[in-house]
Amino acid sequence: MSSEAIKVNVRGVMPTANGCAVFLGNSDKTFIIYVDHSVGNAIQMTMDGVKKERPLTHDLIGQIFLGLGVELDQVLINAVDEGTFFARILLRMDNELGKKIIELDSRPSDSMVLALQHKRPIYAAREVFEKVEDMTEILERVLRQREEESSGGKDADS
Repeated sequence: MSSEAIKVNVRGVMPTANGCAVFLGNSDKTFIIYVDHSVGNAIQMTMDGVKKERPLTHDLIGQIFLGLGVELDQVLINAVDEGTFFARILLRMDNELGKKIIELDSRPSDSMVLALQHKRPIYAAREVFEKVEDMTEILERVLRQREEESSGGKDADS
């Protein structure tokens, strides 16, 4: 990947009143993409390695990829416009039909689930990364609060 994109990781998923906040970033900066509850849950379940009784939509898409000989190469969050993020999924196809690279428009939320499921990298375009507000302190505060609540609950049970 060129210097025009920066590798990011999902650093946390937090429920909100209207969905979930997905914290993405690296050691330099963290930003938030808001997603609906169902996709936020899918991201969290994938990160936690939760086994599902029946395939969810993202699982089905992964099975279709497998059946067609398509591999997810990477995800690129390529634009942001007034708080709405845009992403591209890059796929590689190598089957009896030939070799091909396919680029698809996608919601970042769906792209993240697929990238996590297939253990593939997520990138943010440099322009996006520079444009978004740094939310590292908020993520650290929320994680500290969660840790205090969980350790406080354990102490109270002792």
